[in-house]
Amino acid sequence: MRVKTFVESAGFRNFIMALIVINAITLGLETYPYDGVWFTTWMPLLDRTIVAIFVVEIALRLIVYRHRFFMNGWNWFDLAVIIISILPAAGGFSVLRALRIVRAFRLFSVMPDLRKVVEALLRAIPGMGAVMAVLGLMFYVSAVMATKFFSETNPERFGSLGESAFALFQVMTLEGWATDVAIPVMEFHPWAWVFFLVFIVLTSFAVLNLFIAIIVDSLQAKHFDEEEARDLEADADRDVLHAEIAAMRGQISDLTALVQRSVGEASPASIAEKDADKSE
Repeated sequence: MRVKTFVESAGFRNFIMALIVINAITLGLETYPYDGVWFTTWMPLLDRTIVAIFVVEIALRLIVYRHRFFMNGWNWFDLAVIIISILPAAGGFSVLRALRIVRAFRLFSVMPDLRKVVEALLRAIPGMGAVMAVLGLMFYVSAVMATKFFSETNPERFGSLGESAFALFQVMTLEGWATDVAIPVMEFHPWAWVFFLVFIVLTSFAVLNLFIAIIVDSLQAKHFDEEEARDLEADADRDVLHAEIAAMRGQISDLTALVQRSVGEASPASIAEKDADKSE
């Protein structure tokens, strides 16, 4: 019981959160080309110490929750991150050394607000699939049209279907689309600006905004679900209180009736009637 109280305490959670932040900072500092004693000796020691604390944390949670630990997806995520952290960073596992930074993602599981955002994004994925299908169809049709229109005059950008799709992706991001893509094409096709503007309106301003709308809707739905859960819990608590009050009223009524009978039996008239019955 004490272990469970310790693991679920706000102080322990804040301590783990601070370690995650510190570990993320140290892993970022390791990318700098510095050969000082702090980088070569103390930083690896600090990293191993933090990983050991994470392992102890997971062990304590396994002891407290047992089989219920594996019923939560966030616990699986934490366990996977810790397993990656303790695997040897040599030989066939050397590529996992670069994956140590994924420990920073544990902030998602530790901080409830970040967890809500991630859960809302995951809930939005099914709706985003339909939007991605629409966007993919627009890209395919536009890439085929651009290849047919501009491949002869601008083969470096629109020589094939793949090159056209890549160029249109740059147009969709609005990053240098005019100077790098549109203007060179317009030197041979003055009307090409119509094609690019229609493509930008349909992709950047319309379809991509649908992604934002779906994510916002998912966040709102998540908020409403939490409010509904709280309302249901409050209703359940209210029903319990009403039942307890009704039971207490019944007990008070029974006690009142019992007291009244006791007082009636102890009244002078009742005592005189009992004496008369005995004399007879």
